[in-house]
Amino acid sequence: MASGAGQEIQIESEDGAFAAYVATPATGQGPGLVVLQEWWGLVPEIRDVCDRLARAGFVALAPDLYRGESTTDPDEAGRLMMALEIERAVRDLAASVETLRRQPATSGSRVGCIGFCMGGQLALLAACGTPEIAAVVDCYGVHPNVELDLAACRAKVFGVFAENDEFISAADVKKLDDALESASVARRLRTYLGVQHAFLNESRPEVFDADTAAEAWRDIETFLSAELR
Repeated sequence: MASGAGQEIQIESEDGAFAAYVATPATGQGPGLVVLQEWWGLVPEIRDVCDRLARAGFVALAPDLYRGESTTDPDEAGRLMMALEIERAVRDLAASVETLRRQPATSGSRVGCIGFCMGGQLALLAACGTPEIAAVVDCYGVHPNVELDLAACRAKVFGVFAENDEFISAADVKKLDDALESASVARRLRTYLGVQHAFLNESRPEVFDADTAAEAWRDIETFLSAELR
């Protein structure tokens, strides 16, 4: 799936520099979009997602929130997720938004944020503290250490969830929907039928669902285009 549209960059922050991958549309310009990793780290799949979004017309930047670590082992991924310093991650996310906004290819002052699994929850967290984020796509987001102050969220939210998700129940989705409503956050949460957690992840054939993923990506791109263009 990789298009070769991207490049590795360094982002400066008060906690020291960290890596990121940024992909630019062939047209040379587009709305900015921060892409947040699953618990595996900044792996090739996330770079491929950035390339996909660049082909759709977005300047897509994925920060390395684990700062050099990644894994394919679920137990190690769980350890890395739980060891993530949330306060530092918030600062890294803010630095990523600023770096994205300064990219010559990025058009407009507002950006979007999309995240998967751990990154979905972090995308919501980023929107609670960064008013420049105008649109969030939360793809089956979960992180037990992340508390959300949704009253501070000014972004519109699109949620992508799976009917047969072993990590996120229908009750969890309802709880998030109620919390967003209470905070007066404009949102649409959609549960895709017959699929499992991480059904968008092409590198995991045991859960990837091509037809439903294609439908979800159409929904995602429609939402982001409406909010950021």
